[in-house]
Amino acid sequence: MNMNSFKTFFLLLLMTVFFLFIGELLGGVQGMQIALIIAIIMNFISYFFSDSMVLAAYKAKPVSQEQDPRLHSIVTELAMEAKIPVPKIYKINTNMPNAFATGRNPQHAAVAVTEGILRLLDDRELRGVLAHELAHVKNRDILISCIAATLSGAIMYLVRMGLLFSGGRNNRNNSNLIVALLLMILAPVAASLIQMAISRSREYIADADGAKISGDPLALASALRKLAYGNSRQQNNVSENTAHMFIVNPLTGKSLQSLFSTHPPIDDRIEKLEKMAGVFNNNQGTPKVIY
Repeated sequence: MNMNSFKTFFLLLLMTVFFLFIGELLGGVQGMQIALIIAIIMNFISYFFSDSMVLAAYKAKPVSQEQDPRLHSIVTELAMEAKIPVPKIYKINTNMPNAFATGRNPQHAAVAVTEGILRLLDDRELRGVLAHELAHVKNRDILISCIAATLSGAIMYLVRMGLLFSGGRNNRNNSNLIVALLLMILAPVAASLIQMAISRSREYIADADGAKISGDPLALASALRKLAYGNSRQQNNVSENTAHMFIVNPLTGKSLQSLFSTHPPIDDRIEKLEKMAGVFNNNQGTPKVIY
C-alpha cells in the first residue's frame, strides 16, 4: 500500500469515526446507532444509484461504436491495457472541456466526456485523459469518492437533525443546543476538508496509474494544461456535490479554492507527470505516443 492509498484509508476511517462521534455526542449510544443506520442507508443508495443519478444530472447520452469510432477505439485499447472490462461511453452536450468516470466497480462503469473536451484535445491528449479515468475505474475510486461524499452529507444531515431535536427541548438542555450549534458550524467544514483530502489523494494516484496505462505521462500533462485553462475561461454549470468527479476542477475561480478544492494544484500534477516521463525515458525508452 503506497502513501496515498494509506492516506485515503486513514481519512475514510477518520470520517467514519467522526460521524459516529457526532451521533454519540448528540444522542448518546442511541444517537450513534441512528448515525450508523443513516450511514448504511445512504451508502447503499450511493453504491447502487450514484452512477445513473450523475449521468442523468448532466444529461449524458450513450455513444455507440458507429456514432464515434475514434472514442470507442481509444477506450477499448486502454481498457485492454488496464485489464478491465470496456466501460460504457457517454457524451455530455456542453462546451465545458472535462471528463469523469462513474460506476461502483469495473464491471459496472461508465466514462463520460464533454463535447468541449473532444474539440479541445488531440488524440494523444484525449488518450491521456481517458487513461486517467480508467485508472479511477480500476482502483474503484468512484466508490471511495461516493462513500466520502455520502458520509460528508450524512454528517451535515445528522447535525441539522441534532440541532432541530435540541431546539425542541426545554431550557434544561441548553448545553445540548449550544453543542449542536457549534457542530452545525464546525462539523460540515471538517467533513468537507476530509472529503477533499481523500479526493486529492485519489487524483494523484489516478494521474500516476493513468500514465502507466497509456505509457505517456506527458500526454496527460499537456491535456491538464489545456483543460485548466479552458475551464477557467468560462462559467461552468456544475454542482459542487459532483465537481470532485471531473478530471480538473470545473469550479475554478471560486473563493478559498486552494483550501477547499477537491483537486490538487494543476502545477503539482503536471510536475509529477513530467518526473514520471523522465523515469519512463530512462527505463523504457521513448514513451508510447498515439497521434
